[in-house]
Amino acid sequence: MKSVAVIGAGIVGVTTAYELAADGCEVTVFERRASVAAETSFANAGVIAPGYVTPWAAPGMPSKVLRHLLRRHAPVRLAGVPDAATLRWMWRWWRACSPGAYAATRARMHRLALYSRDRLHKLAADHKLDYERSEGFLVLLRDASDLALARSGLKVLAELGVPFHLVDAARCRQIERGLNADTPLHAGIHLPTDEVGNCRQFAHRLKAEAARLGVTFRFGCDVLGITPGPRPQLHFRSAADDAPQTGLFDEVVVCAALGARALLSPLRLRLPLAPVYGYSVTAPVRTFESYPDIGPRAAVMDERYKVAISRLGSRVRVAGGAELGGTLERHDAAALGTLYKVLDDWFPGSAQLGQVQAWKGARPMLPDGPPVVGATGRPGLWVNLGHGSSGWALSCGCARIVADLVAGREAAIDVQGLGIERLG
Repeated sequence: MKSVAVIGAGIVGVTTAYELAADGCEVTVFERRASVAAETSFANAGVIAPGYVTPWAAPGMPSKVLRHLLRRHAPVRLAGVPDAATLRWMWRWWRACSPGAYAATRARMHRLALYSRDRLHKLAADHKLDYERSEGFLVLLRDASDLALARSGLKVLAELGVPFHLVDAARCRQIERGLNADTPLHAGIHLPTDEVGNCRQFAHRLKAEAARLGVTFRFGCDVLGITPGPRPQLHFRSAADDAPQTGLFDEVVVCAALGARALLSPLRLRLPLAPVYGYSVTAPVRTFESYPDIGPRAAVMDERYKVAISRLGSRVRVAGGAELGGTLERHDAAALGTLYKVLDDWFPGSAQLGQVQAWKGARPMLPDGPPVVGATGRPGLWVNLGHGSSGWALSCGCARIVADLVAGREAAIDVQGLGIERLG
């Protein structure tokens, strides 16, 4: 039986630990927080839409980003003057925006997202996991210019074979009956097989299943370093015992998001991971016997502002924004203002904003888009990193791929272009 250490207990770490344990490995998870899904996985939009899992590095994106920076309600923001690391990342991202590179990376990410959704559904069915799931995803286009800008995306969806319907405003309001009739609406893109679900709730449910398979979770535990070798050493310190400790394992899998940079740099593995911050606000849905359709039924996205509004059980979540630079601690009032604006445009009065929970998360993104999954070239060391804003949508598939590779098997899908070698 292989002993495997998994570093990080976000949605990527939890799914990876489960898949390794399901293969018969003896798994220990090291997490610096007090529970699973406590950081980037805590309050994301919850949308799983494989057709919309796309790389940021796309033709025309640099000019779009520049235009966004001049708007009050901008989907992309710069927090102050970019530092040297952010500028280097932006340079690599700009170079990856060529049409040829984009076509290849989008195909890889879509293939991975479909595989991941299938794996998610299997896990949910096998273990009867409840994670506040609802089917359907509706992209709202406010006017004809929004539709014109969406045309190229519709062509790609058709090429990828993604089921969708371009519908008029009346049909949008039938699909999502709570939409505000006073907000102008031109058309919508309905993706009936896409869905929304509570990522954090799923992580907690799967953590319980992993524990039943024998996975040990060590919370409040900081990993200080890794020494690769035939049996890699993990150096760590727990909150209960301040003295540094060392553990020996057959394999180590790094799923520590941005925390991976400090662990991998001493091993000359300098991955170009950058935090792209996203925001969300979550509040209970108001209930009225005379108006049962208040709030979203499943999930909608305002295409102009790139803001998603999701129904998660008895709560509504509004999520969006892409902020480069800045810190986790500083919340941009304008970014949060955009979320409230979009919620009020489409579902006014639907949320009890006196009980709102505001959140900001650091999404670890690689310049070209896809995550990096697999071996590192260092003995016994593996990575599952860089999922950006698609961690929830890609986690189950990436976890299964890692487990297969650790076991010496071929993955179930083509993993070309997902390895660390592509990053030089």
